[in-house]
Amino acid sequence: MNIALVAHDNKKILMENLCIAYRHILIKNTVYATGTTGRLVEEAANLQIHKYLAGHLGGVGQLSSQIAHNDIDLVIFLRDPVSQHHNEPDIDNLMRLCDIHNIPLASNLATAEALLLALERGDLDWRKIIK
Repeated sequence: MNIALVAHDNKKILMENLCIAYRHILIKNTVYATGTTGRLVEEAANLQIHKYLAGHLGGVGQLSSQIAHNDIDLVIFLRDPVSQHHNEPDIDNLMRLCDIHNIPLASNLATAEALLLALERGDLDWRKIIK
């Protein structure tokens, strides 16, 4: 499965900790991430990450393109709902594309953990069928 990771600045440490805790699941899959998030997770969790550009420099757009081509199976986007972000239209587009293509999307820690555990149980194997 292809898993994408994105985290706003205030959520990057949370993403690192999530990836350390669930490394045993992530390591069995192909992981993509926006630039800074990818670098931090790669170092913290000792995972191989395919990195896009930084999110605000086009990385969210690169991820959206992969989603539009049905090349991503699960997205974990730890968002900061309090702060405003100048690339909000790109973020909205990414979420819209996940809805259009039925790609599971976690926007907070609780949902991220639920999706990773579902992935481990095989509950997301239906993604392989629609590819």
